[in-house]
Amino acid sequence: MLIRFRGKAVAVSTHISIFHCNGYCFGSQYLYSSAPTHFLVNYLVDSLGFSKKEATLASSKVTSCKTSKNPDLVLDFLIQNGLDNTQMKKMVSRVPKLLFSDVSKTLKPKFQCLMDLGLSGSDLVNVIANNERIVNRGLDTHLRPVIDCLRRMLGSDENVVKALKKAPWLLTFSAHHTMETNLLLLRNFGFSDEKIRKLVLTNPRYITQKPEWVKDLVHRVENDFRVPRDSPSFLYGFKVLASLKKSTLDRKFRILKSFGWSYDDILQIFRKLPLCVSLSEVRIQKALNLFMKELGFETAYLVSHPAILSFSLEKRVVPRLQVLKTLDENKFERRKLAFYTVVSLKESKFIDYFVLPYKDHIPDLYEPLKKIMAP
Repeated sequence: MLIRFRGKAVAVSTHISIFHCNGYCFGSQYLYSSAPTHFLVNYLVDSLGFSKKEATLASSKVTSCKTSKNPDLVLDFLIQNGLDNTQMKKMVSRVPKLLFSDVSKTLKPKFQCLMDLGLSGSDLVNVIANNERIVNRGLDTHLRPVIDCLRRMLGSDENVVKALKKAPWLLTFSAHHTMETNLLLLRNFGFSDEKIRKLVLTNPRYITQKPEWVKDLVHRVENDFRVPRDSPSFLYGFKVLASLKKSTLDRKFRILKSFGWSYDDILQIFRKLPLCVSLSEVRIQKALNLFMKELGFETAYLVSHPAILSFSLEKRVVPRLQVLKTLDENKFERRKLAFYTVVSLKESKFIDYFVLPYKDHIPDLYEPLKKIMAP
């Protein structure tokens, strides 16, 4: 007897009607092999294009199931909701028990919950495809409580959708009570709801860390770096320190100190523009070599104008210096602007001031800027 199995005719035994495979009960609508444990392997190979090795590995993760529903129904449901074969293969390889979910009782309600939140189309597909473990989480015991927690934290369904698009794993984060604790902790520290929203939308992982980690980070920003909690720089300082290991931070401080910076100088620049401390060690070294050794700026000037350190040397600072040098060497009269103003100008404004007035006399003046202006 032949059974057409998702487009493929397969010979089967006619005397078997039901068998159990790794705790699963399969009815006559399933493909049977001479050895019941081969069913899932064969199914993954024939239906989703798994290699035999991939299918065997995925099948080994299946230990029990309470339904005898046809896995074709699951795949059809996923296809109807926009998932392609690659996405389904990825999901099933990680959670093969997905194939044995009850579409009506399990999958549809969870998909509907996310659609009610505002996820649709490709956004819904991406969240599901990148968060296959959603099938292991209870709708009322986990998913809805997590969504409610995110709503309280982010203020609107629209912001919750933004967070989930950036971090689909939030939906299946196992300790959602940790998020609740961190939310209360940040509020007790004086973080406004707006600051909390910005923090979470920038990097949702901040709110899923252990409360002790969050508390320690807040104390470091406030006590070690002396940034007041009500300062606009506090949130940025929090993000910078959250992204850096202490050993990395120490190496950067050593570079600054090797150029004559004091610890107070470092604290001042951190309070004004924490981003400067997040620059790579190589970039800090290059910037200080240019500004202090070649151009002769003092530490006090850089501390007073920290944005200078954040500008790209290759794309902004050096090309502009080359333009000014060319004008001065050719003894052209030009605008006498402070260095900080020159490097802070918008590109179009810099060209209006220092390039266009001289293009007839020095056709190549634009060359240093050509690469960085190219689309």
